[in-house]
Order: sequence, then structure tokens, then C-alpha cells
Amino acid sequence: MVMMTGSLAVRGTVLWLTPQQGGRVSGPPEPDYDYDYTATAYLPPRTPDDGQAGIALRRFAPGAWRTPAEGILVPAKGNRAQQVIPGCIVIITEGVRPVGLLTVEEVHALAPDGTPIVPVVEPVREVFADAPPAEVAPAEPPYRHSTAASRWTSKHASDDAPPQTAGV
Repeated sequence: MVMMTGSLAVRGTVLWLTPQQGGRVSGPPEPDYDYDYTATAYLPPRTPDDGQAGIALRRFAPGAWRTPAEGILVPAKGNRAQQVIPGCIVIITEGVRPVGLLTVEEVHALAPDGTPIVPVVEPVREVFADAPPAEVAPAEPPYRHSTAASRWTSKHASDDAPPQTAGV
């Protein structure tokens, strides 16, 4: 589970709404080799007014009404964090008009340079009744992708400066 307060890479299945359902009159967008399809989006129960995000989609089948796709979600400035988890629905909009539904299957946080942040998975270790207990490293708090969290955990040269004492 990832809290969207920064950019996220998502993978899932997009279902484009038909013109009769209020979707695009021209039908599903045609992906271009050089450019991604970009639009706005929101995650229910939010609305376009209080939870709008930017979305860029790629690697979807041209002209298909239902197709796998990959994308990047970027929250709008000033919008509150939203949970993005596999199984959630992202409403793709052009303006405030819904034109597609993205069912999220995978979510990955992105570093400021755009590279995915890969979680470290510890290997499973067999434990036997007669084995001494293993030392367990302290658990880290759950990952929250936010600029505030990165400021709290970042290292700065002033962190290593000796404490200042009152002058004599």
C-alpha cells in the first residue's frame, strides 16, 4: 500500500468509456511512439474538485476499449494524500468528464529522479526448535512517499557539526 503524496508508477487495465457512456467521442486514444497519453484523474471517493491528479499512460493497445497500460500518477498541488493500492480504481478525466477507468494492479513509488523505488524483501529463514533465537533488526516504519518524510530522513552536513557551546 502506498500513500500518494508524490509521483507513483502504476500498472493495470484501462477501460475506455464509450461515447454513449460519456467517454471520448473519437473512441480510445491512439498511443504514439514518442508521446504518452496525458490527462487528469482522481481516486474515488474524491472528486475532480478535491482530489485531482495528473496521469500519463503508455503501452496500451491502440483502439482497444479494454487494455493493459502503464502510467504515472502525479498529485495536484494542495491536494491531500490518497491511498493507491492494487485493486483501486482511478477515474481518468478530460477536464472533469470521465473518459476511462484504470484498475490498478501494481504500484511503485518513484524517486525524485523518476526511477522506481524498489522495496527490500528479506529472505525467508527456517527456524528450528533447538536453534538459538536470531537477533532481529529493529523494524523500520512503513514507507510513506512524501517530501516531508524525505526531509526528516535526509542527511545534511550540519548534522555532523559539533554542538555549539556558549561563549566565555
